[in-house]
Amino acid sequence: MTLRLNEALQLLAHSGLPEPAGEPGSVQWMQRLIDALVDLSSRDALTGLANRRAFQLALEREIDRVARSGEPALMLVADIDHFKLVNDRHGHAAGDEVIRAVAAVLADSVRPMDLVARVGGEEFAIILPNCPHTFGLTVAERIRQKVERMSVSVGNGRALSVSVSVGGAFAPQWVRSTPALWLERADLQLYAAKAAGRNRVLLEPTADSHVSHDEKRLLFDSTSFQDFL
Repeated sequence: MTLRLNEALQLLAHSGLPEPAGEPGSVQWMQRLIDALVDLSSRDALTGLANRRAFQLALEREIDRVARSGEPALMLVADIDHFKLVNDRHGHAAGDEVIRAVAAVLADSVRPMDLVARVGGEEFAIILPNCPHTFGLTVAERIRQKVERMSVSVGNGRALSVSVSVGGAFAPQWVRSTPALWLERADLQLYAAKAAGRNRVLLEPTADSHVSHDEKRLLFDSTSFQDFL
């Protein structure tokens, strides 16, 4: 048990986190240690944002909330444009600095209630609960513009500029969708933004998103309305 505690404390120290406050070994101290480890397990090591696991859990909770409340919720997905060229020309250390800088812009551009996650190498996702369409578009454009304007220092006096493409989709209101279907919608908008020239935002046209056949099936399969599909 002592060895495992030492390993846990070393993990916190390696991640730049302080040891739990209180008397070591006490119930309160142990609980704070567990809480710190749980929080650490949900964070991306490079950026400090939520990781993909935490994003998936939050996505499932938000889908359930939207299905019950009918409030609008938006998912944004953002991808750093031409990121492979950054790594190829400047090295992976420079690429890491770019990822950190973009992550900081995303985290600084949303509300405390929103969740920002790093879900892939240069890919990010944001869940915005209770988000009207006009607000979502404003946030997405704010992110794009702030990334476009920033300069990232990558050492040896070098500075890089990058851009992001952003896609967005609203969760169908009053419909119990799935994480995969909602993410697919947002990804389609992201791919369209990339195809249209990158460094742009594309959201579904209205908050009243088109309900796909699969989502209709999820809504009606267990009801008496199956004959209307």
